Amino acid sequence: MRKLPVMLVAAILFSAGNLFANDFESTDPNKELAIQIGDLLKDNTFVLEEQDLTAKVLFTLNHKNEIVVISVDTEDEVLERFVKSRLNYKTVEIPVSKEGTMFTVPVRITG
Repeated sequence: MRKLPVMLVAAILFSAGNLFANDFESTDPNKELAIQIGDLLKDNTFVLEEQDLTAKVLFTLNHKNEIVVISVDTEDEVLERFVKSRLNYKTVEIPVSKEGTMFTVPVRITG
């Protein structure tokens, strides 16, 4: 019976140690950005001649957490203009943002 309080205290200390060891900023900023960019690009009115349109978007964030599109790597000029118009200078919420960090996000528009 004397071992029960010792085991209980050990379990509490172990649980508290795990709580403090967790990193609360462990969300992946790239994944968060990809989700927010997907939200900004949805509700489009593309009439696709092809099945899918794809692009790789290279961008950075300024001091106001606004997206600044550097380039859109795609063969389709209409898609390039669409992505730039929808993303340039739109504010995003990102848990860890460092001004000037370059991000690349793949974009796919399906029909």
